[in-house]
Amino acid sequence: MTASERTTPVHGTPCWVSLMTRDLRAAQDFYGAVLGWTFRSGSLGEGFSVAHLGALPVAGLGQIAPGLPTTVSWTPYFAVADVDTAAARVRERGGTIAVGPIRLGPGRGAVAADREGAGFGFWEGRTPPWSLGRDDAPASLELRTSHAFDSAIFYAEVFGWASREPGGCDVGYASLQDAVVVRQGGRTVATLRGGGDASSADPRLRPRWHVRFRVADAEAAGEAARAAGGSAGPSVDSPADGTEAVIRDPEGGIFTVCAHPG
Repeated sequence: MTASERTTPVHGTPCWVSLMTRDLRAAQDFYGAVLGWTFRSGSLGEGFSVAHLGALPVAGLGQIAPGLPTTVSWTPYFAVADVDTAAARVRERGGTIAVGPIRLGPGRGAVAADREGAGFGFWEGRTPPWSLGRDDAPASLELRTSHAFDSAIFYAEVFGWASREPGGCDVGYASLQDAVVVRQGGRTVATLRGGGDASSADPRLRPRWHVRFRVADAEAAGEAARAAGGSAGPSVDSPADGTEAVIRDPEGGIFTVCAHPG
């Protein structure tokens, strides 16, 4: 991808998702089999690749450095104007910075955790032409946390949500979903929902950001995941996302696939 094909995302909006894995080649084989992705070298250097569905970039995959005690997980990134300012806001509000801020290829980024331990990242710079919920980008992002309103305040103060700046993100409560919803330009870019349990032994229930990817058939994706060495829960019907299933890759990375009715 050339520099001219990159865009500057709106401040505070999700601008990318990335998986850090211990075996990059094995992860590429798994996600290629389950989601139909192909992979190309990215601009972040050796050990990183960009997943594509057709010609469009979908997500990033990166190799965890040997010996680094990092959990394999999917991480959403949010666009910021200044990564150092965002990092300071995270620390001031009780979050932690795990990596960075550091320069990576065409921009600067950092990886952090909120007060309940949910991991997320933020990025200063241009990105691939990627828009959550559109084309082949992930269908949705959802934070499962124990206190949705407290978390909404944390992220709003870090990313400037509800700042009333023209074109910025608005935050509201969706009573039918019993969730805090973040919108930009009239569309939902993130949902924050209660019910997380930091003490749970089940990683699916701990506070974390869930990433949903579209597939043609959620049950078939689950079968492909099991055949490729991962695991998959049963397919269930969701009012918002059609049929969906939670999948775990062979190294423990959790994501959700969703298939809308035809």
